[in-house]
Amino acid sequence: MPITVTAPRGVLTPAGEREILPRLTAALTEASGLAGNPGFTAMVGGTVHLLDPEHVYAGGVNRPVVMVELKLPDIGLATAEARAAFIRSATDIVGRLTVEGHRADDTWVNILNAQDGAWGIGGKALGNDDIVAAISATV
Repeated sequence: MPITVTAPRGVLTPAGEREILPRLTAALTEASGLAGNPGFTAMVGGTVHLLDPEHVYAGGVNRPVVMVELKLPDIGLATAEARAAFIRSATDIVGRLTVEGHRADDTWVNILNAQDGAWGIGGKALGNDDIVAAISATV
């Protein structure tokens, strides 16, 4: 379940650049109700993309927006409450890991769902039943 963070260079603190993905992973496992489940945690990965500040826009103007995009199977974060919890947590995490003056309105979180079987690891498409089995096997 990839998490992609895109930020203008210099908006995340140096520690924030290192800590943002582990913290977002923890927020996802928490919002999913699967904190501490090694099978679920092992399926979460991500990247941090740092762009030149002049290449980041919002509303058609150059702005220091940090974007967090989460892609996961359609069974992940299945309720509106779980999605809202992740969005709140992700926004708080970004706020703690950015330079002074970064505004919450400049943190955008987007959750995308893959259809059953349209997500995989190691060349194997994983359906919802496969994912539930992997998570259940580690409980």
